[in-house]
Amino acid sequence: MVIFENNLRRFAAFFPFSAYNKMAVTICALIFSCSCFAYENPVFDVKNFGAKADGHAIDTKAIQQAVDSCSASGGGIVYFPPGIYRSATIFLKNNVTLEIPAGSTVTGSTDIKDYPVITPSISYYSSESVHFSLFYAEGAKNICIRGNGLIDGRGAAFRDHSSLFPSNFTARPFVFWFVLDSNVNIKNISMQNSGYWMQHYLACENVLIEGIRVFNHSNKNNDMLDIDGCKNVRILHCIGDSDDDGITLKSMNERPDENILISDCILSSHCNAIKCGTESSGGFKNIIITNCIIKPSAVSDHTIYGNPAGNSGITLAAVDGGDLNGIVINNVMISGPLVPIFFRLGNRARPYKPGQKEIPVSHFTNVMVSHIIVEGASKWGCLIAGLPGHEIKNVQLSDISINFSGGGTLQESRKKFPEYEKNYPDAEQFGITNAYGFHIRHASNITMRNITMQYQGHEERPPIVLEDADNVELSGINAKISAVSDGYIKAINCGKLRISDCSASAEGKPEVFLKCEGDASPDIFLYGNDFRNFVKPVDAAHAVIHKYANAE
Repeated sequence: MVIFENNLRRFAAFFPFSAYNKMAVTICALIFSCSCFAYENPVFDVKNFGAKADGHAIDTKAIQQAVDSCSASGGGIVYFPPGIYRSATIFLKNNVTLEIPAGSTVTGSTDIKDYPVITPSISYYSSESVHFSLFYAEGAKNICIRGNGLIDGRGAAFRDHSSLFPSNFTARPFVFWFVLDSNVNIKNISMQNSGYWMQHYLACENVLIEGIRVFNHSNKNNDMLDIDGCKNVRILHCIGDSDDDGITLKSMNERPDENILISDCILSSHCNAIKCGTESSGGFKNIIITNCIIKPSAVSDHTIYGNPAGNSGITLAAVDGGDLNGIVINNVMISGPLVPIFFRLGNRARPYKPGQKEIPVSHFTNVMVSHIIVEGASKWGCLIAGLPGHEIKNVQLSDISINFSGGGTLQESRKKFPEYEKNYPDAEQFGITNAYGFHIRHASNITMRNITMQYQGHEERPPIVLEDADNVELSGINAKISAVSDGYIKAINCGKLRISDCSASAEGKPEVFLKCEGDASPDIFLYGNDFRNFVKPVDAAHAVIHKYANAE
Protein backbone atom coordinates (compact mmCIF):
# COMPACT_ATOMS: atom_id res chain seq x y z
CA MET A 1 0.00 0.00 0.00
CA VAL A 2 2.97 2.34 0.46
CA ILE A 3 3.60 2.32 -3.29
CA PHE A 4 -0.12 2.89 -4.02
CA GLU A 5 -0.40 5.86 -1.63
CA ASN A 6 2.71 7.55 -3.03
CA ASN A 7 1.50 7.13 -6.59
CA LEU A 8 -1.94 8.52 -5.73
CA ARG A 9 -0.42 11.60 -4.09
CA ARG A 10 1.72 12.28 -7.17
CA PHE A 11 -1.34 11.91 -9.42
CA ALA A 12 -3.58 14.11 -7.25
CA ALA A 13 -1.06 16.95 -7.32
CA PHE A 14 -1.92 17.53 -10.98
CA PHE A 15 -5.66 17.97 -10.38
CA PRO A 16 -7.78 20.34 -8.26
CA PHE A 17 -10.43 18.36 -6.42
CA SER A 18 -13.56 19.82 -8.03
CA ALA A 19 -16.81 18.04 -8.61
CA TYR A 20 -15.95 17.95 -12.30
CA ASN A 21 -12.88 15.69 -11.92
CA LYS A 22 -13.80 13.57 -8.92
CA MET A 23 -14.79 10.78 -11.28
CA ALA A 24 -11.41 10.93 -13.06
CA VAL A 25 -9.59 10.78 -9.75
CA THR A 26 -11.68 7.81 -8.66
CA ILE A 27 -11.00 5.95 -11.90
CA CYS A 28 -7.27 6.62 -11.74
CA ALA A 29 -7.17 5.59 -8.10
CA LEU A 30 -8.67 2.28 -9.10
CA ILE A 31 -6.05 1.93 -11.86
CA PHE A 32 -3.23 2.61 -9.41
CA SER A 33 -4.80 0.22 -6.92
CA CYS A 34 -5.00 -2.56 -9.50
CA SER A 35 -1.43 -1.84 -10.52
CA CYS A 36 -0.33 -2.06 -6.91
CA PHE A 37 -2.06 -5.36 -6.32
CA ALA A 38 -0.67 -6.77 -9.59
CA TYR A 39 2.76 -5.87 -8.21
CA GLU A 40 3.81 -8.66 -5.83
CA ASN A 41 2.49 -8.28 -2.32
CA PRO A 42 3.02 -7.68 0.47
CA VAL A 43 5.81 -5.07 0.43
CA PHE A 44 8.27 -4.96 3.33
CA ASP A 45 10.04 -1.59 3.55
CA VAL A 46 13.43 -2.08 5.21
CA LYS A 47 13.15 1.35 6.85
CA ASN A 48 10.10 0.13 8.72
CA PHE A 49 12.40 -2.44 10.31
CA GLY A 50 14.91 0.17 11.41
CA ALA A 51 17.26 0.60 8.45
CA LYS A 52 18.93 4.04 8.51
CA ALA A 53 20.15 4.17 4.89
CA ASP A 54 22.65 6.89 5.82
CA GLY A 55 25.78 5.12 4.56
CA HIS A 56 27.25 4.90 8.07
CA ALA A 57 25.03 2.76 10.27
CA ILE A 58 25.17 -1.00 9.79
CA ASP A 59 21.72 -1.97 8.48
CA THR A 60 22.30 -5.73 8.39
CA LYS A 61 19.89 -6.55 11.22
CA ALA A 62 17.05 -4.44 9.85
CA ILE A 63 17.39 -5.84 6.32
CA GLN A 64 17.52 -9.40 7.63
CA GLN A 65 14.40 -8.88 9.73
CA ALA A 66 12.58 -7.62 6.64
CA VAL A 67 13.71 -10.67 4.67
CA ASP A 68 12.67 -13.06 7.45
CA SER A 69 9.26 -11.46 7.87
CA CYS A 70 8.67 -11.47 4.13
CA SER A 71 9.47 -15.17 3.78
CA ALA A 72 7.51 -16.12 6.90
CA SER A 73 4.42 -14.40 5.51
CA GLY A 74 4.57 -16.51 2.34
CA GLY A 75 6.71 -14.17 0.28
CA GLY A 76 6.71 -10.75 -1.31
CA ILE A 77 8.99 -7.76 -1.84
CA VAL A 78 11.65 -6.41 0.48
CA TYR A 79 11.85 -2.79 -0.64
CA PHE A 80 14.87 -0.47 -0.28
CA PRO A 81 13.78 3.19 -0.51
CA PRO A 82 16.45 5.55 -1.91
CA GLY A 83 19.47 5.79 0.34
CA ILE A 84 22.79 4.11 1.09
CA TYR A 85 22.55 0.87 3.06
CA ARG A 86 25.68 -0.46 4.68
CA SER A 87 25.44 -4.17 5.39
CA ALA A 88 27.20 -7.46 5.95
CA THR A 89 25.74 -10.88 5.09
CA ILE A 90 22.04 -11.04 4.22
CA PHE A 91 20.59 -14.56 4.13
CA LEU A 92 17.86 -14.77 1.50
CA LYS A 93 14.86 -17.01 2.09
CA ASN A 94 12.08 -18.66 0.06
CA ASN A 95 9.81 -16.47 -2.07
CA VAL A 96 11.66 -13.22 -1.34
CA THR A 97 12.30 -10.48 -3.91
CA LEU A 98 14.73 -7.71 -3.04
CA GLU A 99 13.69 -4.53 -4.84
CA ILE A 100 16.63 -2.09 -5.04
CA PRO A 101 15.44 0.80 -7.22
CA ALA A 102 17.43 3.61 -8.79
CA GLY A 103 18.69 5.90 -6.05
CA SER A 104 19.30 2.99 -3.67
CA THR A 105 22.76 1.59 -2.98
CA VAL A 106 23.69 -1.38 -0.85
CA THR A 107 27.34 -1.33 0.22
CA GLY A 108 29.25 -4.14 1.84
CA SER A 109 30.85 -3.69 5.23
CA THR A 110 34.62 -3.36 4.99
CA ASP A 111 35.23 -5.27 8.25
CA ILE A 112 35.45 -9.02 7.65
CA LYS A 113 34.45 -9.55 11.30
CA ASP A 114 30.94 -8.39 10.37
CA TYR A 115 30.54 -11.37 8.04
CA PRO A 116 29.62 -14.77 9.54
CA VAL A 117 31.62 -17.80 8.40
CA ILE A 118 29.62 -19.80 5.85
CA THR A 119 30.40 -23.37 4.81
CA PRO A 120 27.98 -24.81 2.22
CA SER A 121 26.59 -28.28 2.85
CA ILE A 122 28.05 -29.72 -0.38
CA SER A 123 31.70 -30.48 -1.12
CA TYR A 124 33.42 -28.61 -3.91
CA TYR A 125 36.91 -27.39 -4.67
CA SER A 126 37.68 -24.43 -2.36
CA SER A 127 34.92 -25.34 0.12
CA GLU A 128 37.48 -25.27 2.92
CA SER A 129 38.87 -21.86 2.04
CA VAL A 130 35.98 -19.59 0.93
CA HIS A 131 33.46 -18.54 3.57
CA PHE A 132 32.03 -15.04 3.11
CA SER A 133 29.43 -13.24 1.03
CA LEU A 134 27.32 -10.08 1.12
CA PHE A 135 24.19 -11.95 -0.07
CA TYR A 136 23.81 -15.68 0.54
CA ALA A 137 21.13 -18.31 0.02
CA GLU A 138 21.29 -22.09 0.33
CA GLY A 139 18.47 -24.45 -0.55
CA ALA A 140 16.07 -21.57 -1.18
CA LYS A 141 13.35 -21.36 -3.82
CA ASN A 142 11.96 -18.42 -5.75
CA ILE A 143 14.46 -15.73 -4.83
CA CYS A 144 14.98 -12.54 -6.79
CA ILE A 145 17.17 -9.44 -6.67
CA ARG A 146 16.08 -6.73 -9.04
CA GLY A 147 15.90 -3.02 -9.69
CA ASN A 148 18.05 -0.30 -11.22
CA GLY A 149 19.97 0.38 -8.03
CA LEU A 150 23.59 -0.42 -7.14
CA ILE A 151 25.31 -3.03 -5.02
CA ASP A 152 28.91 -2.13 -4.11
CA GLY A 153 30.99 -4.81 -2.41
CA ARG A 154 33.79 -2.34 -1.57
CA GLY A 155 36.26 -5.06 -2.38
CA ALA A 156 39.35 -2.84 -2.36
CA ALA A 157 39.15 -2.86 1.44
CA PHE A 158 40.07 -6.56 1.35
CA ARG A 159 42.97 -6.20 -1.06
CA ASP A 160 46.52 -7.26 -0.26
CA HIS A 161 49.68 -6.65 -2.23
CA SER A 162 51.20 -10.13 -2.56
CA SER A 163 52.62 -10.69 -6.02
CA LEU A 164 50.28 -13.44 -7.22
CA PHE A 165 48.17 -15.40 -4.76
CA PRO A 166 46.35 -13.38 -2.10
CA SER A 167 47.62 -13.93 1.42
CA ASN A 168 44.07 -13.19 2.62
CA PHE A 169 42.48 -15.66 0.20
CA THR A 170 40.05 -16.90 2.87
CA ALA A 171 39.02 -13.45 4.07
CA ARG A 172 37.36 -11.87 1.04
CA PRO A 173 33.60 -11.90 0.41
CA PHE A 174 31.61 -12.59 -2.72
CA VAL A 175 28.74 -10.22 -3.43
CA PHE A 176 26.27 -12.98 -4.44
CA TRP A 177 26.69 -16.60 -3.33
CA PHE A 178 23.82 -18.94 -4.09
CA VAL A 179 24.04 -22.67 -3.34
CA LEU A 180 21.52 -25.42 -4.15
CA ASP A 181 18.84 -22.83 -4.92
CA SER A 182 16.10 -23.08 -7.53
CA ASN A 183 14.22 -20.42 -9.47
CA VAL A 184 16.77 -17.64 -9.00
CA ASN A 185 16.19 -14.34 -10.82
CA ILE A 186 18.74 -11.51 -10.91
CA LYS A 187 17.53 -8.63 -13.03
CA ASN A 188 18.68 -5.13 -14.04
CA ILE A 189 20.83 -4.53 -10.98
CA SER A 190 24.26 -2.83 -11.12
CA MET A 191 27.17 -4.36 -9.22
CA GLN A 192 30.73 -3.25 -8.58
CA ASN A 193 33.86 -3.85 -6.50
CA SER A 194 33.68 -7.33 -5.01
CA GLY A 195 36.32 -8.71 -2.67
CA TYR A 196 36.36 -11.98 -4.61
CA TRP A 197 34.18 -13.22 -7.49
CA MET A 198 31.21 -10.93 -7.96
CA GLN A 199 28.74 -13.83 -8.21
CA HIS A 200 28.99 -17.56 -7.51
CA TYR A 201 26.03 -19.79 -8.39
CA LEU A 202 26.82 -23.29 -7.09
CA ALA A 203 24.61 -26.29 -7.92
CA CYS A 204 21.59 -24.11 -8.65
CA GLU A 205 18.73 -24.86 -11.03
CA ASN A 206 16.51 -22.62 -13.15
CA VAL A 207 18.53 -19.41 -13.00
CA LEU A 208 17.79 -16.23 -14.96
CA ILE A 209 20.37 -13.43 -14.95
CA GLU A 210 19.16 -10.59 -17.14
CA GLY A 211 20.11 -7.00 -17.81
CA ILE A 212 22.72 -6.70 -15.06
CA ARG A 213 25.71 -4.34 -15.22
CA VAL A 214 28.97 -5.37 -13.56
CA PHE A 215 32.22 -3.45 -13.05
CA ASN A 216 34.79 -5.44 -11.09
CA HIS A 217 38.35 -4.12 -10.83
CA SER A 218 38.94 -3.80 -7.09
CA ASN A 219 40.73 -7.02 -6.08
CA LYS A 220 42.26 -10.28 -7.22
CA ASN A 221 39.96 -12.99 -8.57
CA ASN A 222 37.49 -10.31 -9.66
CA ASP A 223 35.36 -12.45 -11.98
CA MET A 224 32.13 -11.00 -13.29
CA LEU A 225 29.94 -14.09 -13.00
CA ASP A 226 30.60 -17.77 -12.16
CA ILE A 227 28.12 -20.54 -12.94
CA ASP A 228 29.26 -23.70 -11.17
CA GLY A 229 27.60 -27.08 -11.62
CA CYS A 230 24.24 -25.50 -12.45
CA LYS A 231 21.35 -26.63 -14.64
CA ASN A 232 18.96 -24.63 -16.82
CA VAL A 233 20.61 -21.20 -16.77
CA ARG A 234 19.92 -18.15 -18.95
CA ILE A 235 22.31 -15.19 -19.00
CA LEU A 236 20.78 -12.45 -21.16
CA HIS A 237 21.46 -8.81 -22.06
CA CYS A 238 24.24 -8.33 -19.52
CA ILE A 239 27.14 -5.87 -19.59
CA GLY A 240 30.35 -6.64 -17.72
CA ASP A 241 33.90 -5.32 -17.32
CA SER A 242 36.14 -7.36 -15.03
CA ASP A 243 39.80 -7.67 -14.15
CA ASP A 244 39.60 -11.46 -13.98
CA ASP A 245 37.34 -13.68 -16.08
CA GLY A 246 34.00 -12.43 -17.40
CA ILE A 247 31.18 -14.96 -17.79
CA THR A 248 32.70 -18.18 -16.49
CA LEU A 249 31.23 -21.67 -16.47
CA LYS A 250 32.87 -23.86 -13.84
CA SER A 251 32.39 -27.35 -12.50
CA MET A 252 34.03 -27.59 -9.07
CA ASN A 253 32.55 -30.94 -8.04
CA GLU A 254 30.84 -33.87 -9.76
CA ARG A 255 27.93 -31.74 -11.02
CA PRO A 256 28.16 -30.60 -14.65
CA ASP A 257 27.05 -27.30 -16.03
CA GLU A 258 24.23 -28.18 -18.40
CA ASN A 259 21.55 -26.46 -20.43
CA ILE A 260 23.14 -23.01 -20.40
CA LEU A 261 22.22 -20.10 -22.70
CA ILE A 262 24.40 -16.97 -22.89
CA SER A 263 22.97 -14.37 -25.26
CA ASP A 264 23.16 -10.69 -26.18
CA CYS A 265 25.92 -9.71 -23.75
CA ILE A 266 28.68 -7.07 -23.97
CA LEU A 267 31.82 -8.19 -22.15
CA SER A 268 35.31 -6.93 -21.30
CA SER A 269 37.99 -8.71 -19.30
CA HIS A 270 41.69 -8.54 -18.56
CA CYS A 271 41.67 -12.35 -18.61
CA ASN A 272 39.04 -14.41 -20.47
CA ALA A 273 35.81 -12.75 -21.56
CA ILE A 274 33.81 -15.98 -21.97
CA LYS A 275 35.27 -19.08 -20.38
CA CYS A 276 34.17 -22.69 -19.95
CA GLY A 277 36.61 -24.11 -17.36
CA THR A 278 39.12 -23.89 -15.72
CA GLU A 279 37.57 -25.98 -12.95
CA SER A 280 36.05 -28.91 -14.83
CA SER A 281 35.47 -31.84 -12.49
CA GLY A 282 31.86 -32.48 -13.53
CA GLY A 283 32.10 -31.17 -17.08
CA PHE A 284 29.90 -29.17 -19.43
CA LYS A 285 27.09 -30.07 -21.81
CA ASN A 286 24.38 -28.43 -23.87
CA ILE A 287 25.65 -24.87 -23.92
CA ILE A 288 24.83 -22.09 -26.40
CA ILE A 289 26.71 -18.77 -26.56
CA THR A 290 25.28 -16.34 -29.10
CA ASN A 291 25.00 -12.69 -30.16
CA CYS A 292 27.74 -11.30 -27.93
CA ILE A 293 30.28 -8.49 -28.20
CA ILE A 294 33.71 -8.77 -26.57
CA LYS A 295 35.53 -5.46 -26.40
CA PRO A 296 38.49 -3.87 -24.59
CA SER A 297 38.17 -3.05 -20.91
CA ALA A 298 37.57 0.54 -19.85
CA VAL A 299 40.53 0.00 -17.49
CA SER A 300 43.54 0.13 -19.79
CA ASP A 301 46.30 1.58 -17.61
CA HIS A 302 46.73 -1.25 -15.09
CA THR A 303 45.75 -4.83 -14.34
CA ILE A 304 45.68 -7.04 -11.27
CA TYR A 305 45.66 -10.27 -13.28
CA GLY A 306 45.89 -10.84 -17.03
CA ASN A 307 46.62 -8.20 -19.67
CA PRO A 308 45.06 -4.81 -20.41
CA ALA A 309 43.77 -6.19 -23.73
CA GLY A 310 42.60 -9.47 -22.20
CA ASN A 311 44.04 -12.97 -22.55
CA SER A 312 41.29 -14.59 -24.63
CA GLY A 313 37.92 -13.88 -26.13
CA ILE A 314 36.56 -17.43 -25.87
CA THR A 315 38.21 -20.22 -23.86
CA LEU A 316 36.93 -23.79 -23.59
CA ALA A 317 38.94 -25.99 -21.24
CA ALA A 318 38.43 -29.49 -19.82
CA VAL A 319 41.30 -30.54 -17.55
CA ASP A 320 39.93 -32.09 -14.33
CA GLY A 321 38.19 -35.27 -15.51
CA GLY A 322 34.79 -33.92 -16.50
CA ASP A 323 33.68 -34.12 -20.13
CA LEU A 324 32.96 -31.18 -22.40
CA ASN A 325 30.28 -32.22 -24.90
CA GLY A 326 27.92 -30.09 -26.93
CA ILE A 327 28.75 -26.38 -27.18
CA VAL A 328 27.52 -24.01 -29.89
CA ILE A 329 29.04 -20.53 -30.26
CA ASN A 330 27.88 -18.11 -32.95
CA ASN A 331 27.51 -14.45 -33.86
CA VAL A 332 30.30 -13.01 -31.73
CA MET A 333 32.31 -9.83 -32.34
CA ILE A 334 35.74 -9.82 -30.67
CA SER A 335 38.15 -6.92 -30.42
CA GLY A 336 41.11 -6.62 -28.10
CA PRO A 337 41.96 -9.98 -26.50
CA LEU A 338 45.37 -11.40 -27.37
CA VAL A 339 43.93 -14.81 -28.35
CA PRO A 340 40.44 -14.89 -29.90
CA ILE A 341 39.86 -18.67 -29.57
CA PHE A 342 41.57 -21.09 -27.16
CA PHE A 343 40.43 -24.72 -26.74
CA ARG A 344 42.29 -27.01 -24.35
CA LEU A 345 41.98 -30.64 -23.31
CA GLY A 346 44.52 -31.14 -20.53
CA ASN A 347 45.23 -33.41 -17.59
CA ARG A 348 45.61 -31.24 -14.52
CA ALA A 349 43.46 -33.87 -12.73
CA ARG A 350 42.82 -31.73 -9.68
CA PRO A 351 40.62 -33.39 -7.03
CA TYR A 352 37.71 -31.45 -5.58
CA LYS A 353 37.58 -33.33 -2.25
CA PRO A 354 40.03 -35.24 -0.03
CA GLY A 355 40.58 -38.90 -0.82
CA GLN A 356 39.20 -38.67 -4.33
CA LYS A 357 40.13 -41.62 -6.53
CA GLU A 358 42.26 -41.38 -9.65
CA ILE A 359 40.85 -38.80 -12.02
CA PRO A 360 40.53 -39.79 -15.70
CA VAL A 361 41.46 -37.56 -18.61
CA SER A 362 38.48 -35.53 -19.80
CA HIS A 363 36.80 -35.85 -23.20
CA PHE A 364 36.38 -32.77 -25.38
CA THR A 365 33.91 -33.21 -28.24
CA ASN A 366 31.10 -31.73 -30.33
CA VAL A 367 31.82 -28.01 -30.53
CA MET A 368 30.51 -25.71 -33.28
CA VAL A 369 31.80 -22.15 -33.70
CA SER A 370 30.48 -19.91 -36.47
CA HIS A 371 30.07 -16.31 -37.60
CA ILE A 372 32.91 -14.76 -35.61
CA ILE A 373 34.59 -11.45 -36.52
CA VAL A 374 37.85 -10.57 -34.78
CA GLU A 375 39.90 -7.38 -34.87
CA GLY A 376 43.14 -6.65 -33.04
CA ALA A 377 44.26 -10.21 -32.26
CA SER A 378 47.89 -10.53 -31.16
CA LYS A 379 50.72 -12.57 -32.70
CA TRP A 380 50.00 -15.47 -30.32
CA GLY A 381 47.55 -17.20 -32.65
CA CYS A 382 44.58 -19.46 -31.83
CA LEU A 383 45.31 -22.82 -30.20
CA ILE A 384 43.17 -25.97 -30.26
CA ALA A 385 45.15 -28.58 -28.33
CA GLY A 386 44.45 -32.01 -26.92
CA LEU A 387 47.01 -34.48 -25.56
CA PRO A 388 48.79 -37.43 -27.18
CA GLY A 389 46.29 -40.29 -27.08
CA HIS A 390 43.52 -37.96 -25.89
CA GLU A 391 42.24 -35.96 -28.82
CA ILE A 392 39.90 -33.04 -29.12
CA LYS A 393 37.16 -34.40 -31.41
CA ASN A 394 34.34 -33.19 -33.61
CA VAL A 395 35.02 -29.45 -33.78
CA GLN A 396 33.56 -27.29 -36.56
CA LEU A 397 34.77 -23.75 -37.23
CA SER A 398 33.01 -21.79 -39.97
CA ASP A 399 32.47 -18.26 -41.26
CA ILE A 400 35.25 -16.67 -39.22
CA SER A 401 37.30 -13.58 -40.03
CA ILE A 402 40.37 -12.69 -37.94
CA ASN A 403 42.81 -9.81 -38.25
CA PHE A 404 46.08 -10.57 -36.40
CA SER A 405 48.90 -8.19 -35.53
CA GLY A 406 51.62 -10.34 -37.13
CA GLY A 407 55.24 -10.31 -35.99
CA GLY A 408 55.95 -14.06 -35.81
CA THR A 409 59.24 -15.51 -37.08
CA LEU A 410 60.26 -18.60 -38.98
CA GLN A 411 62.06 -19.83 -35.86
CA GLU A 412 58.86 -19.56 -33.84
CA SER A 413 57.01 -21.59 -36.46
CA ARG A 414 59.58 -24.39 -36.10
CA LYS A 415 60.02 -24.47 -32.34
CA LYS A 416 59.00 -27.58 -30.46
CA PHE A 417 55.70 -26.70 -28.90
CA PRO A 418 55.34 -27.97 -25.31
CA GLU A 419 52.52 -30.20 -24.12
CA TYR A 420 52.03 -28.45 -20.77
CA GLU A 421 49.79 -31.34 -19.73
CA LYS A 422 49.43 -30.20 -16.10
CA ASN A 423 49.52 -26.45 -16.64
CA TYR A 424 46.75 -24.04 -15.83
CA PRO A 425 44.70 -23.96 -19.06
CA ASP A 426 45.01 -20.35 -20.07
CA ALA A 427 46.12 -18.96 -23.42
CA GLU A 428 48.71 -16.86 -21.64
CA GLN A 429 50.37 -20.04 -20.33
CA PHE A 430 51.05 -21.28 -23.88
CA GLY A 431 52.12 -18.04 -25.53
CA ILE A 432 53.15 -17.86 -29.19
CA THR A 433 52.00 -20.78 -31.32
CA ASN A 434 53.61 -22.32 -34.43
CA ALA A 435 50.89 -20.77 -36.63
CA TYR A 436 49.86 -17.15 -36.74
CA GLY A 437 46.26 -18.29 -37.31
CA PHE A 438 45.26 -21.73 -35.99
CA HIS A 439 47.60 -24.29 -34.42
CA ILE A 440 45.61 -27.54 -34.09
CA ARG A 441 47.26 -30.52 -32.38
CA HIS A 442 46.16 -33.90 -31.03
CA ALA A 443 42.75 -33.60 -32.68
CA SER A 444 40.44 -35.52 -35.00
CA ASN A 445 37.31 -34.82 -37.02
CA ILE A 446 38.07 -31.14 -37.35
CA THR A 447 36.28 -28.98 -39.95
CA MET A 448 37.25 -25.44 -40.94
CA ARG A 449 35.10 -23.71 -43.56
CA ASN A 450 35.08 -20.16 -44.90
CA ILE A 451 37.89 -18.81 -42.71
CA THR A 452 39.61 -15.53 -43.57
CA MET A 453 42.88 -14.55 -41.85
CA GLN A 454 45.00 -11.43 -42.26
CA TYR A 455 47.94 -9.88 -40.40
CA GLN A 456 49.28 -6.34 -40.13
CA GLY A 457 53.04 -6.54 -39.48
CA HIS A 458 55.60 -8.84 -41.08
CA GLU A 459 54.71 -12.47 -40.39
CA GLU A 460 56.69 -15.62 -41.27
CA ARG A 461 54.57 -18.39 -39.71
CA PRO A 462 51.97 -20.40 -41.66
CA PRO A 463 48.29 -19.55 -41.30
CA ILE A 464 47.50 -23.13 -40.25
CA VAL A 465 49.60 -25.80 -38.53
CA LEU A 466 48.14 -29.27 -38.01
CA GLU A 467 50.00 -31.62 -35.67
CA ASP A 468 48.92 -35.18 -34.88
CA ALA A 469 45.58 -34.44 -36.49
CA ASP A 470 43.37 -36.89 -38.38
CA ASN A 471 40.28 -36.55 -40.54
CA VAL A 472 40.64 -32.81 -41.00
CA GLU A 473 38.60 -30.91 -43.58
CA LEU A 474 39.72 -27.44 -44.68
CA SER A 475 37.44 -25.65 -47.13
CA GLY A 476 37.28 -22.06 -48.31
CA ILE A 477 40.34 -20.88 -46.38
CA ASN A 478 41.61 -17.50 -47.54
CA ALA A 479 44.66 -16.24 -45.67
CA LYS A 480 47.63 -13.99 -46.08
CA ILE A 481 51.06 -15.65 -46.23
CA SER A 482 54.68 -14.54 -46.38
CA ALA A 483 57.04 -15.72 -49.11
CA VAL A 484 59.40 -17.19 -46.49
CA SER A 485 56.76 -19.24 -44.67
CA ASP A 486 57.20 -23.03 -44.39
CA GLY A 487 53.83 -23.50 -46.04
CA TYR A 488 50.30 -22.26 -46.29
CA ILE A 489 49.17 -25.38 -44.45
CA LYS A 490 51.77 -27.29 -42.48
CA ALA A 491 50.87 -30.84 -41.43
CA ILE A 492 53.03 -32.79 -38.96
CA ASN A 493 52.32 -36.50 -38.38
CA CYS A 494 48.79 -36.18 -39.68
CA GLY A 495 46.27 -38.67 -41.07
CA LYS A 496 43.49 -37.99 -43.57
CA LEU A 497 43.29 -34.41 -44.86
CA ARG A 498 40.64 -33.01 -47.21
CA ILE A 499 41.55 -29.56 -48.53
CA SER A 500 39.30 -27.75 -50.97
CA ASP A 501 38.54 -24.32 -52.45
CA CYS A 502 41.41 -22.60 -50.63
CA SER A 503 43.33 -19.59 -51.89
CA ALA A 504 46.02 -17.26 -50.58
CA SER A 505 46.88 -13.62 -50.46
CA ALA A 506 50.65 -14.06 -50.85
CA GLU A 507 53.52 -11.67 -50.23
CA GLY A 508 55.83 -12.76 -53.03
CA LYS A 509 55.72 -16.43 -54.06
CA PRO A 510 55.83 -18.87 -51.12
CA GLU A 511 57.51 -22.23 -51.68
CA VAL A 512 54.64 -24.60 -51.00
CA PHE A 513 50.88 -24.71 -50.39
CA LEU A 514 50.86 -27.90 -48.29
CA LYS A 515 53.93 -29.12 -46.45
CA CYS A 516 53.83 -32.47 -44.66
CA GLU A 517 56.42 -33.50 -42.08
CA GLY A 518 56.92 -36.40 -39.70
CA ASP A 519 56.75 -40.17 -39.88
CA ALA A 520 53.05 -40.53 -40.71
CA SER A 521 51.85 -41.13 -44.26
CA PRO A 522 48.86 -38.84 -44.64
CA ASP A 523 46.02 -39.53 -47.03
CA ILE A 524 45.45 -36.20 -48.77
CA PHE A 525 42.53 -35.10 -50.96
CA LEU A 526 43.03 -31.80 -52.84
CA TYR A 527 40.36 -30.25 -55.04
CA GLY A 528 39.34 -26.79 -56.17
CA ASN A 529 42.37 -25.06 -54.61
CA ASP A 530 44.29 -22.18 -56.18
CA PHE A 531 48.00 -23.05 -56.20
CA ARG A 532 49.04 -20.29 -58.60
CA ASN A 533 50.71 -18.13 -55.91
CA PHE A 534 52.99 -21.01 -54.86
CA VAL A 535 56.16 -22.49 -56.34
CA LYS A 536 54.67 -25.95 -55.89
CA PRO A 537 51.43 -27.29 -54.47
CA VAL A 538 52.68 -30.06 -52.17
CA ASP A 539 55.85 -31.12 -50.36
CA ALA A 540 54.94 -34.50 -48.90
CA ALA A 541 57.37 -37.34 -49.47
CA HIS A 542 55.37 -40.09 -47.73
CA ALA A 543 51.85 -38.93 -48.47
CA VAL A 544 49.18 -40.56 -50.60
CA ILE A 545 47.84 -37.64 -52.64
CA HIS A 546 44.56 -37.47 -54.54
CA LYS A 547 44.30 -34.32 -56.68
CA TYR A 548 41.19 -33.16 -58.51
CA ALA A 549 40.85 -29.98 -60.62
CA ASN A 550 43.14 -27.64 -58.72
CA ALA A 551 44.41 -24.42 -60.31
CA GLU A 552 48.19 -24.65 -60.71
